[in-house]
This record gives sequence, structure tokens and C-alpha cells, in this order.
Amino acid sequence: MTVEYDQKQQTDMIDGGRRDMIKATGAGIVAATLGGVSLASGQSTNPAATKTIRWGIVGTGGIANSMATKIQQADHAELGAVSSRKMASAEAFAKEHAVPKAFDSWSDMCKFDDVDAIYVATPTSVREEICIAAANNGKHVLGEKPFASLASVQRITKACLSNGVGFMDGTHFVHHPRTHRIKTVTSEQVGWPWSIASAFQFGLGDKGNIRYNTTLEPYGAIGDAGWYNMRCAVEFSAPGVDIDRVESFLRRDPDTGAAVSGSGVIIFNDGSTSTWNCGFESGAGIMDLRISGAKGVIKLDDFLSQRPANQPADYEYRQGWNDTEMKEVATAKRGSVLMFEDFAEMVDDPAKIRASMDATARTQAWLDAIWESALKNEKA
Repeated sequence: MTVEYDQKQQTDMIDGGRRDMIKATGAGIVAATLGGVSLASGQSTNPAATKTIRWGIVGTGGIANSMATKIQQADHAELGAVSSRKMASAEAFAKEHAVPKAFDSWSDMCKFDDVDAIYVATPTSVREEICIAAANNGKHVLGEKPFASLASVQRITKACLSNGVGFMDGTHFVHHPRTHRIKTVTSEQVGWPWSIASAFQFGLGDKGNIRYNTTLEPYGAIGDAGWYNMRCAVEFSAPGVDIDRVESFLRRDPDTGAAVSGSGVIIFNDGSTSTWNCGFESGAGIMDLRISGAKGVIKLDDFLSQRPANQPADYEYRQGWNDTEMKEVATAKRGSVLMFEDFAEMVDDPAKIRASMDATARTQAWLDAIWESALKNEKA
């Protein structure tokens, strides 16, 4: 069953300002590009003018612990506070990461004068309320992904715009210099990218993991891993493309009902396609990406940039049958660290804020489209 994507309905859901941003990005006017937040090299264009952001973290789980260390490694970023539902958890986190202030209420932390930005590391189902509260208290917002829906993203970004604060989602690989390099050379080395093919698979056997909880994480693997498939499409497809048709499928875990795998194809209005698959039941970690065009093909087997920071991030450039060249893009820091540095640079640049919001909205819109298609095919 083919699902027709209602382009007019989607356009109507995005306010006029964001539509202008899409047009500007497609024309190359916004320097940050459609990907929005890969601010070139991970280096500030004006380091002396970039202010240090004091971070408050909502949540004390695995991703929050990981990102606390990345904040400590980033320039123009420092830890200011942490909140958890239990004070004991907040205090333990604060002790481990040398965070100055612990809260047992995220609402109270959002009002705390000694933080400038809130990193929302919570389950998807409760993320919107906290992001909006942070914005309404004058705090910049970095929200983990995915979001509950495109409408949820729009409510969050509307609150950020209304309060004059920045917004970014927690996608790391877009901040890595390799991503910027590939986007820069695609026209010359690939040409029109008629195919974006991506796969993100890994094994997750613990069914007590939050990703199997359909109330807290309703998208399952399609939200957790498929978000990255969609972000690849947003980052590397031709500027300004819109969805024409979608065909998607999912498979559920029989015990929990969680979506444990997904696959499908998006056909864009310029004739290009994005094929994707993701899942929790893979015997090996797979992070493949292939960008194909008439001039050549760019191929990665680790597009999420999991290599140690002191190792260059390689990608393959292929032409003909046997001509393969390995390209190296060196960086001293991981994309997750550069995300916080780029955030500090973004918050004083309205164009970059709008580009960041647009990248999140497009990613979520395409995620919603593949999810709805998979649900319809599931019922067919």
C-alpha cells in the first residue's frame, strides 16, 4: 500500500517564517545549510565573542551522564545544575560530575538564575513540557530526540522564538567536520544525489530498556534509530526537496509491542530516493551510509562518527568499478562535544537558530511520515 504524502497539509503546519527559512536554505542563503547545525569545522568563527553557556541537565540516565562529560570537554560550556525526580539521584550525579547545584524538580531548575540553557535528556513522551517550560523561563533549549510529533516540535520552537532563546536537537554527527566536508564536496564529487541509503542497526536484548516501553518511547526503533536515517536524508539530499511518496514497514516485539525494526523508501519530488532500515535485533552494529550520483559515490560504514576523537574520520569516494579513495577528516573532538560548542555559537545568531529549528522540523516531519506509513501497512 503506497501512502501519499500530503505536501500541502505539511506546508500549512509550518508557519510562514519557517517556510521562508526553507526557501532561504534551499537557495544557499543561510550559511549553516539545511542540515542547520553543522557549523563548518567545529571552530567558532569569532571565538572571542562566544559566551560560555552554563548548562542545566534534566535527567540522570545514561545519555545524561555521557553528555555531562562532553559538556566538560567543550569550549564555551560548563555544568551549572542537574535535576532528577529523586534528590538522591540528582546529588549522586552532581557529585560524580562536579555539578554545582542539584534539584529534585526540573521546574525549579528552569527558574535557576545560574543556568543559561537546559539539556532535556528525558523520555520522548515528557520532553515537550520541559522544553517549553525552559524556553518560557528564558533558557536556551537542547532537546534529545525524537520528539512526540512535528506539532510538538512546532510548539517547542514557537516557545523558543517567542522568548528569544535558541533551540537545537541532540543529533551529534551533524556537528562533525566530516559531515560538513561531505556536504561541501557532494556537488563536485557526486553530482545530483539521486540515492541516499542508510542503515542503523544494533542489538538490544534487554526488554526492560526504556526503548521497549511503548508509553515512554512510542516510536520504538523507528524513533530511536530511524531518526538518524531521516537526518541523513535531511542533511545529504538535494536542497529544498519535499516528500512525494512514502512506503514503510515495521516489525514489533511480541512481548512488549515495541517496534523493533523498520525499513522503507522515501520518494522525493525531484525523483531522488532515500532508502533506510533500522532495528534493535542486529547481531552487529551497523552504521552505513551511501550517497550516489552520476559523478561518484560517497560511502561510510560509521556515519555516526564513533571513532576515538584522535583518529581521523574516514569515508570512501568511489568512481567506476575499481577506483576507490579513502578520504580523511581529522578533528580533535567528537561530534557530541562539538555540538555544545556549536550551540554556544548558535544562540547569538538568529539565522543559525532558525536553520537549527528547520533541520529538526524536517527530520521530525519525515520521521512522522515513515511512521504513519508503517502503521497503515501494518493494518493492511
